[in-house]
Amino acid sequence: MGVVYLIRHGQASFGAEDYDQLSETGFVQARLLGEALKTRLPRLDAVVAGTLTRHRQTAETCLSAMGVDLMPTRSPGFNEFDHDELVVRHTPRYANHAALAEDLASTPEPRRAFQALFTEAVARWVAGKHDAEYTEPWPVFRERCLRALDSLIHGLGPSKTALVFTSGGPVTAICQQLLQIPDEHAFRLNWTLANCGVTKVIYSERGRYLSSLNEHTHFEGPNQALITYR
Repeated sequence: MGVVYLIRHGQASFGAEDYDQLSETGFVQARLLGEALKTRLPRLDAVVAGTLTRHRQTAETCLSAMGVDLMPTRSPGFNEFDHDELVVRHTPRYANHAALAEDLASTPEPRRAFQALFTEAVARWVAGKHDAEYTEPWPVFRERCLRALDSLIHGLGPSKTALVFTSGGPVTAICQQLLQIPDEHAFRLNWTLANCGVTKVIYSERGRYLSSLNEHTHFEGPNQALITYR
C-alpha cells in the first residue's frame, strides 16, 4: 500500500490585512505536527505543497521539526478556493472589505458572524445554480483537486509515502469523492477540519481509500488550546 498524508495548513491570520500568513499559533502547530510525524514516518518519498504562503510556511516548519531535508514540490492543484470571491458573490457589497469589517465589528462575536456568512456563501457556491458567476465553480474546483491527487499518485508509483500540505477545501473534495458524499453535505466535513490535522489516503492497484480523517491527537491533552479551525 502507498500512503498520501493530506495536511491542512496551520492557523492563518484571520482578521489581518494578509490572511495568507501563519499566525504565531500556526507556526507552533506546524512544529508540533512535525515532532509527532518524526516518530511515525521512518521513510518519506515525496513532499508536495500548494503554492499559497500558508502552505509553504506549514511545510517548512513541519519538515524542519521532522529533520527532513526535502524541498516541497509546489502544486497549484492543491490550492484552496478563493474564499473572498465566494463571499462577494454571496453579498456583492462586501467587495468593499471595509464594509465587511464594519459589519463584523458590529456583532457580539465577529468570528461566529463571519463563519455564518461564509457557510451561506459556500452553500451558494456548491449548490450549482450560479456557476457562471464564479471563476472556479465547485465542480471545476473538485476536479482540479482530484487531478492533483491523481498526478501525485501516478508519479509516486506503488508503495510510496508522501506528505501534501494543502487546505481544507482540497481535503474536503478528495474525501467527498472517496466516501461518495453528496455535494450538499460535503462541507460538513470541512467545518470540522482542524489546522494541521492529518488525513490519510491509502492507494494500491485496487483503488484508493480513506484510512483516517482529520487526525489531530498531537494537539490533545496539554496542547488542547492549539486545536483551531481557521
